[in-house]
Amino acid sequence: MSHYINDLEYVLIDETEIAEVVARLAGEINSKFTDKLLVVGILKGAFVFMSDLIRKLTIPIQIDFMRVKSYGSGSKSSGKPEFKLDLESDLTSADVLIVEDIIDSGRTLKELTSYFKSRGAKSVTTCVLLDKPDRREVEYIPDFTGKSIPDVFVVGYGLDYSEKYRELPYIGVLKQSEYKI
Repeated sequence: MSHYINDLEYVLIDETEIAEVVARLAGEINSKFTDKLLVVGILKGAFVFMSDLIRKLTIPIQIDFMRVKSYGSGSKSSGKPEFKLDLESDLTSADVLIVEDIIDSGRTLKELTSYFKSRGAKSVTTCVLLDKPDRREVEYIPDFTGKSIPDVFVVGYGLDYSEKYRELPYIGVLKQSEYKI
């Protein structure tokens, strides 16, 4: 991991703060739900966050994953989410919690929420680790938000640039010289 240290401007959120945010979010989710919850992680970015989050949940859960691509190898969202891997779970009458690493434009979560409802979900709730409200292009507010951040390009804790940096245990701001705009 030290091989990436020179690629970062600075650490935005350290491991301790991440753990505190995850614990707070799990507490909020535990307070809202009592019945079985289908927790859907959006691959690849949310897998680390979701792993930590579900271990703090005290309610019965089922897990599933979707792969939705909106960035490719660039640093800006394409604006058109592509479903690359769909759910295996039956959504009929399910309470669904979508777990996402970051929300910026809002298009992916808005589209996923509509998609899950059209497939018969009883309810669809969203939980994001990071929120970039300055980048919002559509009206969408997640139900559970870990932390709002400025409009900087972040990596680590599952977030990547061109499939690098996911394994960092913290979230750092990537130097602009390391990515294409």
